[in-house]
Amino acid sequence: MATSNIDPSTPVLVGCGDVTDLTTPATDARSPIDLIAQAGRAALDDTGAASMAGVVDTVAMLRMFADTAPRFATSFGRSTNPPKSVAQRLGVNASRHIYTWNGGNMPQYLVNMFAEQIAAGDMRAALLVGGEALRTQYGATRGDVKANWAEDPGGAFEEIGDPRRGWSDYEERHLMRAAIAMYPLIENAIRGKRGRDVETHMKAMGKLFAGFAAVAKDNPLATRREGFSAEQLSTITADNRWIGFPYPRFMNANAYIDQAAAVVMTSVGTARELGIPESKWVYLHGCADGHDHWYLSEREVIAGSAAIRNGSRIALDMAGKTIADMDFLDLYSCFPSAVEIACAEIGLAEDDPRGLTVTGGLPFFGGPGNSYVMHSISEMMRRVRGKPRSFGLVTANGNYITKHSFGVYSTTPTEGHWGRQKPSELQNALDALPKAPLVEAASGPATIETYTVMYGKTDPDFAIVIGRLDATGERFLANTPKDVAVMRDLQAREGLGRPGTVRHEDGRNIFTPA
Repeated sequence: MATSNIDPSTPVLVGCGDVTDLTTPATDARSPIDLIAQAGRAALDDTGAASMAGVVDTVAMLRMFADTAPRFATSFGRSTNPPKSVAQRLGVNASRHIYTWNGGNMPQYLVNMFAEQIAAGDMRAALLVGGEALRTQYGATRGDVKANWAEDPGGAFEEIGDPRRGWSDYEERHLMRAAIAMYPLIENAIRGKRGRDVETHMKAMGKLFAGFAAVAKDNPLATRREGFSAEQLSTITADNRWIGFPYPRFMNANAYIDQAAAVVMTSVGTARELGIPESKWVYLHGCADGHDHWYLSEREVIAGSAAIRNGSRIALDMAGKTIADMDFLDLYSCFPSAVEIACAEIGLAEDDPRGLTVTGGLPFFGGPGNSYVMHSISEMMRRVRGKPRSFGLVTANGNYITKHSFGVYSTTPTEGHWGRQKPSELQNALDALPKAPLVEAASGPATIETYTVMYGKTDPDFAIVIGRLDATGERFLANTPKDVAVMRDLQAREGLGRPGTVRHEDGRNIFTPA
């Protein structure tokens, strides 16, 4: 298709920029806003248009972890309007400032939504930014640095996304809150579905993530470039200790890093007006957004995702492509279970020769809070620019295999007026799926459906069980007795399918394995 025939309202990504800072001393206490603005400047400069900043009418920023979870809160203060603080540093006089709700899906979600608004003529150009400076934040805190990150740029921001927290009150009572506890539960469910013993599955996870580590080794923007082997990743050592069984440390997303990324979006018409070279243009050929049942305990199938299965199909169908047509892939990779489920639902082999990441993934490239996918989109732009007519798929995941967004990218122009299926059509179908029968006050003989043992520095701290009552088949949540011997035994001998007894006391269920 001749570029002169492209509908001028067609949305296009025209700039990208990334920053990974491993060297600035934490004692300098550089603020995350400064780091994010650096990535924003790189993305604006990447467009090649000197006047790009002057036409940006929307600045959208991913919510920082300090504003997402109490464990990441900072005592250094914060901006009252983070996206406007970034805009002011860049000389961008936007009329709209957006600060998203949390979720690793949100970078791709924003691209999908903004593409629709650009095509409709409701937005001229947008700068999307995100990042974290947790390496600096924690280093400065430990060093007793007196930093001041508080600022008031004025104005108010919009909030986009879903404000609901990712866990229920029932789950919280049983210590099911953090990702480091939720994903191990999902992982053991996958192991059970695949009929593997612990040793076999540990080796398989190590092999899977060794592929990600190898990509990170060759990526100068990655934070862990050691190129870990499968054996190193699956072997418990002082440096690779248990976090939540069956995950050692290096199978967890690495959040304590300083990373930021940004992309610039506009229309083909505006890109032409600004003189942005067509070699910079990247088109969104397909997209989709949807979420599985909100709470993990509600899902009939813990080891799967209807949202990934159906959402990826919608995005690929919109692009007129299949997964076999993708030259590049970046699957969200906070933990092995996220990748394993995505591969199974999309129809990918875990050893696909194309590779499953363009960055190295969250444990090795880096997991900057809600912003990782901004980096994968930025890198995907560079990949497809470097190989004309190629296509790449980005998947994004928020909460606990909960919220999902998809994007298919290429420098090949889209045809006709850009439009997508209403996201509500997919969501209505997902909402209609059955939920697991759940009982809150459980008692009697029962069987473990999945489980995890959570560790402190050296010893088990607590264990979580998702089980089924033998009499009714109803699902329940429970903890084991707070006995190190019981928890170690749950690892030493197979826990999946293990019988036992559950009782309800003081608002919680306690499961004692046989």
